[in-house]
Amino acid sequence: MRTTFQNIYDNYHKDLFQFLVYMVKDKQQAEDLIQEVYIKVLQSYDSFKGESSEKTWLFSIARHVAIDFFRKQKSKRNKIQEYFDWGEKGHLITDDQALPEEVAVLNDQMKLIYRCLDKCSIDQKSVIILRYIQSFSIRETADSLGWTTSKVKTTQHRAMKTLQKLLEEADREEGLLSE
Repeated sequence: MRTTFQNIYDNYHKDLFQFLVYMVKDKQQAEDLIQEVYIKVLQSYDSFKGESSEKTWLFSIARHVAIDFFRKQKSKRNKIQEYFDWGEKGHLITDDQALPEEVAVLNDQMKLIYRCLDKCSIDQKSVIILRYIQSFSIRETADSLGWTTSKVKTTQHRAMKTLQKLLEEADREEGLLSE
């Protein structure tokens, strides 16, 4: 098992880690989550049937780990909101944390795209990251997400329309601010 795990690590660690950084926008948290991915891989590798590629199987595990993280965060946020009296209007707890170092060096337009991407649904965000950042094929994306290729294509189309709309809104807002 050691050589199998070492091969997985050598072949996919960088891409898996990058995927998780893009998903959670926090390098430290991505490091914790990648450990969870490896634990799940070690626990379930014997049951891997090879019906999909090893790569898509690993990214599927990583995506589920990220979704579990988001669910836990939402649960914690809800408990905190219940504890404090936020008044009638309520306040949303936002994460104003800086982007990872790798993203921070990008130009302003790329930063804007990533901010808009955060406003997309998890499914849309997953498809865009896998297709355009990780360069997965539609088939690999479908296998990783456990979807049909048509669902990937539909989600990709909707994600791109949503992203375009968000970018146009941001451009309009920025235009108003600079006037």
